[in-house]
Amino acid sequence: MESLWSDDQARAFVARYADRCSEDLALRVYSARLIGQQPALVLHGGGNTSVKTRTPDDIGHDTEVLCVKGSGWDLGDIEPEGFPAVRLAPLLQLRALESLSDEAMVNAHRTRMLDASGPSPSVETLLHAFLPHKFIDHSHADAILALVDQPEAEALCRERFGERLGIVPYVMPGFELAKLAARIYERHPEVEGLLLLQHGLFTFGKTAKESYERHIQAVTLAEAYAVRRRYWTARDSLPPVEPVSYAQLAPVLRGALSTDDRRCVLHLRRTDAVLDFVSDAKLSSLSQVGPATPDHVIRTKRFPLVLPLVHGQSVEQQRPTILAAIDRYRENYRAYVERQMARKGIMVTPLEPSPRIVLSPGIGLIAVGSSEADASIAADIYEHTIDVICLAEAVDRYQALPEDDIFDMEYWSLEQAKLGRKVSRPLEGHVVIISGAASGIGAATARLFAAQGAALFLLDRQEELLQRLAGQLKAAHSVVDMTHEGAVRAAVQRAVRRFGGVDGIISNAGLAPQEPIASCTTETLRRSFEINLYAHHWLASAASAAMRRQGRGGFLLFNVSKAAFNPGRGFGPYAVPKAALMALVKQYALELGGDGIRANAVNADRVRTGLLDPEEVAARAQARGLDADGYYRANLLRREVSANDVADAFLQLALARSTTGSVVTVDGGNIAASPR
Repeated sequence: MESLWSDDQARAFVARYADRCSEDLALRVYSARLIGQQPALVLHGGGNTSVKTRTPDDIGHDTEVLCVKGSGWDLGDIEPEGFPAVRLAPLLQLRALESLSDEAMVNAHRTRMLDASGPSPSVETLLHAFLPHKFIDHSHADAILALVDQPEAEALCRERFGERLGIVPYVMPGFELAKLAARIYERHPEVEGLLLLQHGLFTFGKTAKESYERHIQAVTLAEAYAVRRRYWTARDSLPPVEPVSYAQLAPVLRGALSTDDRRCVLHLRRTDAVLDFVSDAKLSSLSQVGPATPDHVIRTKRFPLVLPLVHGQSVEQQRPTILAAIDRYRENYRAYVERQMARKGIMVTPLEPSPRIVLSPGIGLIAVGSSEADASIAADIYEHTIDVICLAEAVDRYQALPEDDIFDMEYWSLEQAKLGRKVSRPLEGHVVIISGAASGIGAATARLFAAQGAALFLLDRQEELLQRLAGQLKAAHSVVDMTHEGAVRAAVQRAVRRFGGVDGIISNAGLAPQEPIASCTTETLRRSFEINLYAHHWLASAASAAMRRQGRGGFLLFNVSKAAFNPGRGFGPYAVPKAALMALVKQYALELGGDGIRANAVNADRVRTGLLDPEEVAARAQARGLDADGYYRANLLRREVSANDVADAFLQLALARSTTGSVVTVDGGNIAASPR
């Protein structure tokens, strides 16, 4: 691993933050980011760094403080505010105590902060405080874990590092670890850092550069030792063929891993390293050793589920085997919790027992989360676990902590707090496809559903607008011509591969061609049917197939328009397929109700969406003796209907579990268009 330190960049950070913090803290931010931006060192909030400096307190007294990474911040993009300042002298007084509970330790951190509104200091604050060095860096580097996750870890570390680094036996983070690390350092004050067995690496120095470069040097030494020989032989053949189609498998898995009240998102990884690992003959043993570092357990659980699949058999043929494997995993997890509670004489509220990582030969690594971000984080962590396992096996033998220690970490309140207390949103974990999403009603609906927690897959033919909206919402998207059946069905398959399945669609795309019906050309009518009827059917057909494989129901929502009930002169080419669309909605409701799939429609009118150009609106308004604004308010309520109003109706239907075959009218009141 190479040092990324740049004196020019360091000076630039000092200048950038000159009006926000001291030079010490600016350099702390700079070197912390160097560590946080290298995935082989830390991932997703892992690791922590600190600096001891002086700063004025609230009455202007120059105060010695420890600025240490705060909870909720990631080293890769941390700002000065991510390092809460804690009074150092009263922190050091805590070392004289015989014991300190976790709750008392957290309280001690917060009561010593200069700014009580800041983030909670790291659970390893006391370790940083009890060591005397100005700058301290801590990571969970893959290469270091490959050495400290070994049966003979201490001997291996001595062989590699000599007296350069002190060695600390595993102790759970907190007060006892802080005291132990300080004692070991004081016995060997010449060391440049500490190796914490089954945990990671600490280095320290007088300057940010010295501490950081000692860190990189230690990791480099570990890398050189671990890769003397490779665990994997070079791949001679083509990547393994999927034993079954992942697009067919994922909805079955996702349905089994979800409940009616809690949906999950799947995330697939198929890198060469992942495919090698899941295809290795020792997969069933190597994968069941445990996490590379105990704090990973809250993201990945103690073990992944290994799911072999049979070539030549369909997913439906293998469904009983898949469901049985998931049931066994849950039973084993519950037994582990019961065993630990009995052994320790405690009671805990068991966490959700389903796997967070599924490994399947030929398929890859499938991570499970309440959102795409959560699933991606779990995948990142387990990918690096694979790297650690392979490096460790190249050295000697990979070994994780025993079950007792893993349980203590998994059910440690301070570790659970790292995940934060998220407010549950109604559509959390639900995968929703929206067509015609780039503007108007589609865009308003996308924004609303994203705010309610949905994982979105947006479809439209307007590439620039679609990309802009998808970027704003961090949503998946695909440019699709909805008049091509193959393109629509392929887009649904992409959504399934991206998220693992589908829970609902907002079928919104449409056009409004205008011609007198008697002289309407066949081509105009055909094109209108393609976008205003067939496209809705193709989308619903492909999505409902995935929903049925999931076995968790779902919703099909259609933008039907008032024209289905109250056609206008010259709008025949639009109204006729819309009337047929209303029949299609009812047919889906009739035929898929037994699968828990609800089909409903929204009947909207006079919404400023761009479906009609301004000249057409002006002409229609003039014919009624109105201006454009008056045209949009010409309803019983005398108020304009917005795209957000229509989006609200779609949301209510998405959440209405006992409603199907219904039409919700959003037009401000138009008796002539009221469904009978």
